[in-house]
Amino acid sequence: MWRVKSLDQILATAEKKSLHRSLGPVQLTMLGIGAVIGTGIFVLTATAAQKAGPGMMVSFIIAGAVCAVAALCYSELASMVPVAGSAYTYSYAVMGELVAWLVGWALILEYALGASAVAVGWSGHMVGLLDNLGMHLPHALTVGPKVVIGNFLEGGEVGGFINLPAVIITALVTILLIVGTKESATANAVLVAIKVAALTLFVAVTLPMISGHADHFKPFVPRGWGNPFDHTGTGVLGAAASIFFAYVGFDAVSTAAEETRNPQRNVPIGLIASLLICTIFYLLAAGGAIGSYGAQPLAGPDGVAYAAGSPELASACTAMGAHTPLVCSKEALAYVMREIGHPFLGQLIALAATVALPSVVLMMMYGQTRIFFVMARDGLLPPVLSTVHPRFKTPWIITLVTGVVVAVFAAFLPVGQLADYSNSGTLFAFAAVSLGVMILRFTDKTRARPFKTPAVFVIAPLSIIGCLVLFVSLDGKSQGLFVVWTLIGLVFYFTYGFWRSNVRRGVDESEPLVDGPGGTPL
Repeated sequence: MWRVKSLDQILATAEKKSLHRSLGPVQLTMLGIGAVIGTGIFVLTATAAQKAGPGMMVSFIIAGAVCAVAALCYSELASMVPVAGSAYTYSYAVMGELVAWLVGWALILEYALGASAVAVGWSGHMVGLLDNLGMHLPHALTVGPKVVIGNFLEGGEVGGFINLPAVIITALVTILLIVGTKESATANAVLVAIKVAALTLFVAVTLPMISGHADHFKPFVPRGWGNPFDHTGTGVLGAAASIFFAYVGFDAVSTAAEETRNPQRNVPIGLIASLLICTIFYLLAAGGAIGSYGAQPLAGPDGVAYAAGSPELASACTAMGAHTPLVCSKEALAYVMREIGHPFLGQLIALAATVALPSVVLMMMYGQTRIFFVMARDGLLPPVLSTVHPRFKTPWIITLVTGVVVAVFAAFLPVGQLADYSNSGTLFAFAAVSLGVMILRFTDKTRARPFKTPAVFVIAPLSIIGCLVLFVSLDGKSQGLFVVWTLIGLVFYFTYGFWRSNVRRGVDESEPLVDGPGGTPL
């Protein structure tokens, strides 16, 4: 289980059984922005406000800083190993098959549950947009049911049955991904432009209002800086652990390495440029929301703030009727714009988010299918999952499977908890990549590094420490779910992947796999 797959073997396999290379630096940057800007800023701003109040500005900086150092580590490995698979592939080459499996398994939390969270966020914008146009969808068809499973899965609303809009958008994105990578990237570029325009409009209107509402920033940290070990996920650190989801997705650029022209140059450009652009937008938008409308947490009669995403918070918001605080909104930026006297602009932002958020679902699902594709190509998953469509040249079977999984979670679980669950897997994968880049500096000193992480023995440890701090700052449910998910993954590995691994069986991956002696190619 500690066997490794050499970098030379990985590169040779990718060259002989590769996906079509069609993406350039601009498309990669757009893919990164498309994956990053989405539910985190358009929706989870309300969650961050309930956890940290105006202090969420610092939360954005903390989460962005952790992603920045992780991105530098990703860039070095992605330039060295420009193949599909991202952190999973890197871990296989450096730390062995078991660690690679655990990373790939954790990435399911990042991409699949992340896509589900964004789909639910899109649903909230769609419902809000229709409500303001006088068209009201049945409540039972717009939220999941009240669900409580042990200490891990909890959410939904009384009277809910299924989040049908989230299911529909997932189905549409699945179809688009099957049609083709280049077509998906082209559509994504249009959606990215719409999202950037919406954020620019919001910032232009709200930032000038800050000077007249300095009191909105007081108290700046109403729930403190947070204790990473109290398992409540509150305060500035707790908000950073949640808002980390707002940055998740930049690493999806590295999963596209095998479909990128000149990946040694273009992948680092896509990673770093997309992260930098998104960070600037986030700080400006968060500052505008706080300064123009306020972002103080909502507290109960006893003066204690409600837990973010809790039924108690939902009930308190409902009881307040119209003109509720920012923390009550499911479409934060559009809601702020309406409440500060710009209902038409609020509708435009809601419309832009409704049109553009599917690009994030697309990139999350894109990343998940490529992880599965490479794991199946390595024999750790059934090889039929790596089947490429004869016409569209995309891994269509695993795309369908991913679409079903994403739709099921989106149908029944709430956005806030999905985001935190997704973060737990992402932080594990980021830490593994950061460790891997240091190990390779010792074990493969002579290999060409088109991009080298600067001060790697400072940057990489900072990334690992940052990921650990954010992980322990998540609530106890998210930490517990990650442990349970990891244990399930170990069972899958030792009952299938360990025995069927191509490296263990000495399979030449450049040849087509067959079903039994004399069988037909899979």
